[in-house]
Amino acid sequence: MERRQLEYFVAVVEHRGFTAAAHALHVAQPSLSHSIRALERELGGSLFHRLPHGVALTSAGEALVGPALRVLRDLSTATSSVREVLGLSGGRLDIVSQTTLAVDPLADMLGRFHTAHPKVTVRVIDPERSSEVVQMVRTGQCELGLVDASVEATAAASDLCGTELPEQEMHVVLPPDHPHPQPSTIGLRELAALDLIVTPPGTATRDTLDEVCAKADTTPRIVVETAHRAMIVPLVLAGAGAALLTTSMAADAALRGARMLSTRPRLLRRGRLVWRSGPLAPAAQAFVDLACRTQEERLQEERRSQSSKWVAAGRARPSSGTRLRSASSEPK
Repeated sequence: MERRQLEYFVAVVEHRGFTAAAHALHVAQPSLSHSIRALERELGGSLFHRLPHGVALTSAGEALVGPALRVLRDLSTATSSVREVLGLSGGRLDIVSQTTLAVDPLADMLGRFHTAHPKVTVRVIDPERSSEVVQMVRTGQCELGLVDASVEATAAASDLCGTELPEQEMHVVLPPDHPHPQPSTIGLRELAALDLIVTPPGTATRDTLDEVCAKADTTPRIVVETAHRAMIVPLVLAGAGAALLTTSMAADAALRGARMLSTRPRLLRRGRLVWRSGPLAPAAQAFVDLACRTQEERLQEERRSQSSKWVAAGRARPSSGTRLRSASSEPK
């Protein structure tokens, strides 16, 4: 079994046909078809059902997808590691991230990463559902993933390594002329009673909202449900309803005229950066190192802030060994 055969196989799966796969790989279709047939002979069975329009995986083909992706990812890691030793630069880093985590903190982290490693190309993938992040990392489709801590903590992610990301606060965004009283906070029961613009079930923000409503023993008043996240702020500004957004997204909405409210109590979310156990490609390892440094800098800032509060209150400073939170990079 050759690397090229696996690359051709994965391309046919991703593009759902031989013609599209050959075009994407810039190879002649007869050569691609011949390579797939040779792979099928070697494995002793058909990998695809040849249909009038495209292909469909056989059960044997479905069994090969995961291992093929992992092998190709490991080969890419090996190649990148050798190039790093030889002093070569470049490469590509594939990251899958929930949308809210992609906006904050991933965007800022990628800016810092690009400054340090300008020749590395980064591809960021947006999954439809939070649970897909873990699956895409496990199967090797992406080397790194950013996921809500509640998803990462499930048994399905127990074989992945990870480190904590900076905490996010959620805010309520209201239309400019909404009748809610002017104080800049809102209770959770009041939130549940608003006309709400939401993302589909299974998305991180929707899960947060559903959890809030469940604790308040109430049902959210959903007026618009959309998978198009770019619509949410325009819908709020148009007066269609309110939305629950992260701090950075809510602040952007406020700059455009929306009202930004904090919740009582504060709604906080924790994300994690995850990856498969074992060696990482140099670019992925550099990004993990950056994430760990970012988290440690945040913890140090929290300790300095806490110490300042103790000093201002005239009380003894906590032990230097006290740690507000810790980030683990060990497999769970």
